[in-house]
Amino acid sequence: MITRVAGIRVGHVTDLTGITGCTVVLCPPGTTGSVDVKGGAPGTRETDAIRPGTSVNEIHAVLLTGGSAFGLAAAGGVARWLEERGVGFDAGVARVPIVPAAVLFDLAIGESTARPDEAAGYAACEAAAEGDVEEGSVGAGTGATVAKHPDPGACWKGGVGGASVEAGEVVISALAAVNALGAVIGEDGEPIAENRNPDAEPQPWPGANTTLVVVATNATLSKERAQLLAQAGNEGLSLAVTPAHTMWDGDTVFAVATGQVDAPQRDLEAMATRAVAEAIRRGVRAAGSLGGVPAVGPRVEEAG
Repeated sequence: MITRVAGIRVGHVTDLTGITGCTVVLCPPGTTGSVDVKGGAPGTRETDAIRPGTSVNEIHAVLLTGGSAFGLAAAGGVARWLEERGVGFDAGVARVPIVPAAVLFDLAIGESTARPDEAAGYAACEAAAEGDVEEGSVGAGTGATVAKHPDPGACWKGGVGGASVEAGEVVISALAAVNALGAVIGEDGEPIAENRNPDAEPQPWPGANTTLVVVATNATLSKERAQLLAQAGNEGLSLAVTPAHTMWDGDTVFAVATGQVDAPQRDLEAMATRAVAEAIRRGVRAAGSLGGVPAVGPRVEEAG
């Protein structure tokens, strides 16, 4: 779990009526990070602020959210919660929380008018805690679906999953919200979830998708090294999802580093690839049937 990295806290907000939600990752002081975005359909906030070469050196939280571009409003609630606690970049006249965020498209399941808002982002921060992180059809994974090619109506339920890889004192953990166009593939190369109508004629609009990931480590990283770690995370995504990074996906991997130990970059990248692939597989295996979409896991009781 991503909370295996000391100081990391995670909170979910889950709307089982609208079938959407959001997940926040709160970072301890001094956390650095960066991001790698692949695919043709991203929806993000403040990703440019954390790329190498920019003046911002600290990340205070990362938000993963449903609701497509509408869901980015939830980041405002995260920023408000942090500001109330004096957390943020010291801009002299104010402390400005750095809250990079990314969205997945879940409007085709549940109520299309249900989207995480500022109140949801704030509530996710209120719920954030260390310890075990709930997986499956929760938070940003509430409305997630996978394996939508060639027939979006023959998809499977996606969800939130987590995994950790450790070597001595070094910890790499990943949290994924899995909402991919492609099929999800197991460690043995066999599909965990593939389209249930593979002979269908591909749809001109195959639905909108996107898998979102946060990779966290207790290692010390510059923004440049964090971006390379995020790129390695996207390699793990491509091991577990096929095809990945399509024009209908906005696959986004954030990497955050709390700076407690030193470790070789090559080791961290190999660990991140493994952790992300496993987190994605766990997210699908833990998901429950919801909104009429079947799952490889148990059914989730819908509200109302």
